[in-house]
Amino acid sequence: QMQLVESGGGLVQAGGSLRLSCAASGRPYSSWVMGWFRQAPGAEREWVAAIRWGTGGTYYADSVKGRSTISRNKAENTVSLQMNDLRPGDTAVYYCAAAYSGLSYNARGYNYWGQGTQVTVSS
Repeated sequence: QMQLVESGGGLVQAGGSLRLSCAASGRPYSSWVMGWFRQAPGAEREWVAAIRWGTGGTYYADSVKGRSTISRNKAENTVSLQMNDLRPGDTAVYYCAAAYSGLSYNARGYNYWGQGTQVTVSS
């Protein structure tokens, strides 16, 4: 059972930056995909970015492409999401997730989830 713990959320002004981190309780397998999702009040959980643990290949939603960078640290079993030029529309709870069945853009494709970290962007 993989446990994921997010950190790094907070309150930031529009145009600012945040770096979210996700610590895994164990080492993901090379075939796994680690992802970030977000969920705003009253909205569905939205896929944000993903990274293949083995190859480091990265994928981004159009809403954050060019403003965000996902990365992983194999030595520390962590995944990070650097978010720049934040906008009020980025306000949400951000979740880290792990998928052992391959890349998915849907929350149903992920097997393990963290508890989430709140990101609030003020205008």
